[in-house]
Amino acid sequence: MDLQLKDKVIIVTGGSKGVGLGIVESLIREEAIPVIITRNKASVDEVIKNFKVQGAEVFYAIAELTDPEQCKNAVQSTIDRYGRIDGLVNNAGVNDGVGLENGDAESFIESLKRNLVHYFLMAKYALPELKKSKGAIVNVGSKTADTGQGGTSGYASANGGRNALTREWAIELLPYSVRVNALIVAECYTPLYERWLNTFPNKEEKLAAITKNIPLENRMTTPEELGDTVAFLLSPKSSHTTGQLVYVDGGYTHLDRALNN
Repeated sequence: MDLQLKDKVIIVTGGSKGVGLGIVESLIREEAIPVIITRNKASVDEVIKNFKVQGAEVFYAIAELTDPEQCKNAVQSTIDRYGRIDGLVNNAGVNDGVGLENGDAESFIESLKRNLVHYFLMAKYALPELKKSKGAIVNVGSKTADTGQGGTSGYASANGGRNALTREWAIELLPYSVRVNALIVAECYTPLYERWLNTFPNKEEKLAAITKNIPLENRMTTPEELGDTVAFLLSPKSSHTTGQLVYVDGGYTHLDRALNN
């Protein structure tokens, strides 16, 4: 299916690895122009080099997303380069383990900055161009807002906020035909996920214990599956879809996991 994203300029925060990279790769397959926003210059340099070998058009900006001015500058650099923004994917964040029992106020506030506040900032600064293009926003979220996880109050709160902002912005931006949806992720194997698995003495057993509870095919969701869904939500092919939380998780969040026991 042609998603009609050719030459559309799409900002993707945290787009140099993990889920974000999967989104960028899907956009490239649709001949869009991804703009990766990251603080990690080493990782993005390698990604850009690989894409340019393939003949793909990719741009990037370095920004610490907890800094509002750097968010603003990243958006402006995209406008300076292309003169437009057709879509925004808020994806960057980290499950940082700031819990209630062992956390503190400062760490909790920092977790919200790392995982939620920049979603607002990037949308705020990109909005004038999105209104011109009648573009779309996709907020990437996590099942933790629905299921909890334990020991991660900051991250879970941020994901609840991402869901709420998705619905709030969908309403506020109706007059401009700017659509806003969320992709909700459960278990996807990324470098960050692997780093977490490596904290267990037998990571293969831990991985097997997780995948057996994923109802559809007892496997992890792939970055490509997530990326393709985001590309669809950004595209004119989903032109009457807004305010939706789309779960791409093999049924993990909502189906009875006892089915696989």
